[in-house]
Amino acid sequence: KDTPAERNVRFGVREHGMGSIANGMALYGANIIPYCATFFIFTDYMRAAMRLAALSEIGTIFVMTHDSIGLGEDGPTHQPVEHLASFRCMPNIYTFRPADGNETAGAYKIAVESRKTPSIMVCSRQGLPNLEASSIDNVAKGAYTVYETNASPDVIVIGTGSEVAIALEGAKKVEGSGKSVRVISMPCWEIFEAQSDSYKESILPSSVTARVSIEAGSTFGWEKFVGAKGKSIGVDTFGASAPGPLLYEKFGITADAVAAACNEVM
Repeated sequence: KDTPAERNVRFGVREHGMGSIANGMALYGANIIPYCATFFIFTDYMRAAMRLAALSEIGTIFVMTHDSIGLGEDGPTHQPVEHLASFRCMPNIYTFRPADGNETAGAYKIAVESRKTPSIMVCSRQGLPNLEASSIDNVAKGAYTVYETNASPDVIVIGTGSEVAIALEGAKKVEGSGKSVRVISMPCWEIFEAQSDSYKESILPSSVTARVSIEAGSTFGWEKFVGAKGKSIGVDTFGASAPGPLLYEKFGITADAVAAACNEVM
């Protein structure tokens, strides 16, 4: 009681119980679409419930905030590193990492409609800009082009979530040296991999082997998209306690790092 429309449940510090109860609500009836929310790091405590949602083919929505070192001063105990990679390994679950409000809306649309596949909405703590070329509808493709000046780019940069804006900034630096860059936002690996071969080829043409990925988490798994000649920018150690912007500099999650990686792989 005492919550809006008496539809919110105060679970307390009880992540596993929260996920399990949400799953039970999803199983109770087709008209109930539950979601539950906590920090992304605390999926360590509710992973069993999330795995069971995927195994049981129920569409629970898990909203996870504070998704990276960007959360800042709480330090490495609260900064997810390996979590994105671990959920991308799990069958039958959508792991969304939206870049802005448009992509978040697109991810929610898919999550609400996916009654046999649970979804994780992995969101930042820090505010993010609304990107000029972001799209609600294109989230349904899993990945799409947000910037290019040439249909045959010299290098492709792939980003997710809060790093798409950084990828765009880095691309502009590379173009200053006369090279053409395509920037891809990839809010959901699982959905992109389910697309047709022709669509995947149109986004990541096999003729362009110079590729860079940037994501403020483990680089594990990115080789499938950047290839043997590509380079992945990420966080492969535990984090640290400092303001988010300083941590991004410390760990090399920057536009300058994107530009340097592009020049290295070209």
